[in-house]
Amino acid sequence: MSAHDIVLAVSGLKAHLDTPRGEVRAVDGVAIELRKGECFALVGESGSGKSMTALSLMRLLPETGRIADGRVMLGDQDLLALPEAAMRAVRGRRVAMIFQEPSTALNPVLSVGRQIMEVVERHSRLRLSGEAVRRRALELLEAVGIPDAGRRCEEYPFQLSGGLKQRVMIACALAAEPEILIADEPTTALDVTIQAQILDLLAKLQAERQMAILLITHDLGIVARMAQRVAVMYAGEIVEVADRDVFFAGPQHPYAQKLFEALPSPEKRGSELSVIAGQVPALTGTFSGCRFVARCELAYRRCHHEMPQLITIPEDHAVRRLVRCHLREEGLAPPPLVNASEVQTGTPVVAASPSVIVAVENLKVHFPIRKGLFKRVVGQVRAVDGVSLAIHSGRTLALVGESGCGKTTAGKALLRLITPTHGRVVFAGKDLSSLSREALRASRGAMQIIFQDPYASLNPRMRTADILGEGMRSLGVGRDKKDREDRMAELLAQVGLPLEVLSRYPHEFSGGQRQRIAIARALAVEPKLIVCDEPTSALDVSVQAQILNLLKSLQERLGIAYLFITHNISIVEYLAHEVAVMYLGRIVEHGTAQEVLGNPKHPYTEALLSAVPAVPVPAAPGADGKRGIIRLTGELPSPAQPPTGCHFHPRCPKAMPECRETYPQAVQLERGRTVNCLLYRASNAASSN
Repeated sequence: MSAHDIVLAVSGLKAHLDTPRGEVRAVDGVAIELRKGECFALVGESGSGKSMTALSLMRLLPETGRIADGRVMLGDQDLLALPEAAMRAVRGRRVAMIFQEPSTALNPVLSVGRQIMEVVERHSRLRLSGEAVRRRALELLEAVGIPDAGRRCEEYPFQLSGGLKQRVMIACALAAEPEILIADEPTTALDVTIQAQILDLLAKLQAERQMAILLITHDLGIVARMAQRVAVMYAGEIVEVADRDVFFAGPQHPYAQKLFEALPSPEKRGSELSVIAGQVPALTGTFSGCRFVARCELAYRRCHHEMPQLITIPEDHAVRRLVRCHLREEGLAPPPLVNASEVQTGTPVVAASPSVIVAVENLKVHFPIRKGLFKRVVGQVRAVDGVSLAIHSGRTLALVGESGCGKTTAGKALLRLITPTHGRVVFAGKDLSSLSREALRASRGAMQIIFQDPYASLNPRMRTADILGEGMRSLGVGRDKKDREDRMAELLAQVGLPLEVLSRYPHEFSGGQRQRIAIARALAVEPKLIVCDEPTSALDVSVQAQILNLLKSLQERLGIAYLFITHNISIVEYLAHEVAVMYLGRIVEHGTAQEVLGNPKHPYTEALLSAVPAVPVPAAPGADGKRGIIRLTGELPSPAQPPTGCHFHPRCPKAMPECRETYPQAVQLERGRTVNCLLYRASNAASSN
């Protein structure tokens, strides 16, 4: 591409925030170029300055923020020099943004159609009015793949699923046909199937309109699938820029290399994940050397005293690759010392015949739908509708599926945090449904849960010592206060935290540290089973690696069983022994991790796995992270009105007429593997005949 294709040129951009701790240099000298029709990805950990860079480009900084220096050239116009009135004409019309959380970005008291029409009326080059504005809003809703656009146009954000809300955000952003679209973590809260739909939509619209996209994410799989160029950001600076294929073939900055090493994969099952020690440094002070020096295993004296510049690497044949590292002045980084084929494989060592710690039989959780003055029951939400499974001591069963399929409800019902409507849960030989309140309370110590959001699950008014001690006192763990204090010290050592954290409150910790405290709280009462409900979903890849290493080591040392609820398939590949796939309240496939993930049988499992963006292995030239995707139409049906017959048939690409009439029973395949699908029943019947 020529210089004429550059639509946005950013140079020397600096954004500062005033805080009680001092001035935070959130963006410190960022320089990027965005070309017409290109997707440029900005990656890095939380706190590295990615989102603040995007807000600076749009001049949407919080009240305490200000642009300290730099230029943002949109064509021949410097956006930082425009008065606010002129900048309002640029936002939405020439540069639009998809925010990370659509639930907070959309106005809850306006219909989605009205919100799109506001953008059309304010920014459209066509100067539409009246009924023409509504028609344009309907066209946009249809363009982003929202079914029944006329009805949805009159609905409010709370009536839409996460995927539909994100599509409305995209429709608002595209209403005025902008030249540049900034997408800030556009799929971070979505399941892999909805994520695939959103990414396909963005790619399609980009190709049709030759729009430039600045994609902000920490998911390297999405980068591999979407981007043409990649920039890695750390502590407010760009530390590496390269074309996508060049970057994935061999990242050059030590920080970028560590991001790849921390990713879970099936090849690393027998070993610990690489961890990036420490955290992103505070940006309130000044730096005399490299900002990554405290976490870099390759740092030497010069790194401490001299700030590296973005340089081209000697004898590097890659076009437009820049790296901020003193080591690269000597040439390209050597290839990884350990290839994927050389890493230990197989599952952790466990007992030859592990005992069943939990047996779940036909578990159902139905919530009544009440209407009218007398709140009569008019229906049931079948959140969990006949789940049966077994969890073995010292092993991990992963429960996967889309949001709304009933995973979390099943986990809570298993622990009797929700009273089941029907079914049995036998824990260590005891039927929990037959236990009295006192007997169930006595069994609580053996069953614990780690919630998805540690900040919401830890009492903000309690110090860490009180959080850890509360469960022990309640369940009678420890002879006295001294015994419990010793137990706390032991717990903190197990989760890798110092003793000083006992006197601190939850808000004083990072997300990874809070999750470690939540894990320590679960371990405090010496459980035999822990339900892990998306324990790493809100964490960066480096912190995620620390938590996964911790969970794995605790299981190997203490023989704890895990029910691991997640939609992150790479974690399942790394950690799980068995996998159960859930759809609309029912298990549709169950088997070992190698069987289910390596050779899925149910059409839903195939679609779920195909939608996961693949991260190319470094030092594998030509890999592009793309694979065939089975695209599902529509979204998960309502559990209040599940489809007749097989619940998956309205979205199934292999559906047969009989799928609409009969729900398939479990068919047992090799070595205890089961699948609920008429395709295999028909196949088995044919082979028997």
